[in-house]
Amino acid sequence: MIKSQYHLRSGYKGGGGDTVQANGTPSDVDSTHQNAGSTIQSSRTPMIVFLILVIDLLAFTMILPLLPSLLDYYSQHDRTGLYTLMQSSVDNFRDFLGIPDTEKYNAVLFGGVIGSLFSFLQFVASPVIGAASDKYGRRPLMILTTIGIAVSYAIWAVSYNFSLFVLARVIGGISKGNVSLCTTIVTDVSSTKTRGKGMALIGMAFSIGFIVGPVIGAYFARGSSFHPDSYINHPAILALTLGLLDILIVFFLLKESLPVEKRVQSFGSSLKTAQDLINPFSLFNFSAVQNASRKDKSDLRQIGMAYFLYMFIFSGLEYTLTFLVHRRFQYTSMQQGRMFFFMGLIMAIVQGGFLRRIQPGKEKRIALLGMFLLIPSFLIISLSYALMQYYIGLTLFSFASATVVPCMTTVVTLKGSDDQKGTIMGIFRSLGALARALGPILSSTYNDLPRSKNGRRHFSKFDIASTQPACDTEGREGLKRCFLGTSSMLAERCYIEQNMGEVNI
Repeated sequence: MIKSQYHLRSGYKGGGGDTVQANGTPSDVDSTHQNAGSTIQSSRTPMIVFLILVIDLLAFTMILPLLPSLLDYYSQHDRTGLYTLMQSSVDNFRDFLGIPDTEKYNAVLFGGVIGSLFSFLQFVASPVIGAASDKYGRRPLMILTTIGIAVSYAIWAVSYNFSLFVLARVIGGISKGNVSLCTTIVTDVSSTKTRGKGMALIGMAFSIGFIVGPVIGAYFARGSSFHPDSYINHPAILALTLGLLDILIVFFLLKESLPVEKRVQSFGSSLKTAQDLINPFSLFNFSAVQNASRKDKSDLRQIGMAYFLYMFIFSGLEYTLTFLVHRRFQYTSMQQGRMFFFMGLIMAIVQGGFLRRIQPGKEKRIALLGMFLLIPSFLIISLSYALMQYYIGLTLFSFASATVVPCMTTVVTLKGSDDQKGTIMGIFRSLGALARALGPILSSTYNDLPRSKNGRRHFSKFDIASTQPACDTEGREGLKRCFLGTSSMLAERCYIEQNMGEVNI
């Protein structure tokens, strides 16, 4: 009562910026208090989303160092026949490409297929989840996807056969639309000036997840030689615990960020047709986005294509890093965990220090800088046989990883109407998931192909890890493939330079 009287006497500036004069009515005061409470909640929401993402990514990244051990376990203990069936399909694919039938190539290729399955399901689910959130709100979909992720960890905890493990990955992949929802929520509660900082905060969550999660996974992988089942149920139980914690945070702390009056009128108008949300050509055209200007639609198409090309190349190297250091430097699982810790630390420093200070409107320039730095980083990593040289390339790679996606995401969030932000972010993340589904398969196909006695490769494939076409193959066919590899790399650079340069923020 005393506070209200003080407000009425002297005037009070609420969270919405309106001042209640001495003669203000009680309804004016209540409205001001509501605006103030809404502003406080909006300021808290990015930190709540940050906490949700950190916990989610800690659980998600634990499996990275464990995947080779898990696949080796299932190859020996699976009795359902699914592992044998998938291995047979992978073998046929390998024979079709002419890849040597050796254990190390089979492991890389099979792992690439498993990783791509998860990303492909994200590609299918993210646009649908984003569009549904435009109608029903962000919070219900966040609760649903978080529960789905926890269920996938619960199945992983009891997956002593390969079929259950694949089922867990399927459910987890479908439910991973929570990442695009988190980005959309931060977009809802931020202004144009503060949106870049919000995207940097999301990037920091990814960095922290990649700092700690793989180290935890490496710890379980190291102990697996003494307890054969420890890398199956122990990390899965920990991941399940984190998943349940995430559900509690979402349910009790996360508030709805999309008011009813800003939602689309019907789910049908948000979806339009199922084809617009699952057809790759429609996704690249952002066909499901309706209430956007012609300029915004054009910009979204250009940014989406540039994002897909970037993630396609980026995910290829990212996937093959663990295999590269294992073969070239004989890295153990724990050393690989420390490598991811180094990458995450660089990313956290860049995103927490440099990226959060970028002035609005400069995101495009920083994204281009990160893309160009990938070229020397790929070259250094592919040619390095000393750890110091390798980590120099890894530093450049980590800088690109820390800058490109957050900056491109910031640009995308500025496009389109408020009632279709979920659809836009769902499509955008879906294109990245499609790139991540295709990138590991191609990189595992072309990764570290054998050489003949004269040092030349047997096959003139395009080596993703070095971004250089294998031009040392003799004959007409070798020259043709060399030309195609060079053209594809130059085409990607030209597309990014020309089209990203035309996008106005």
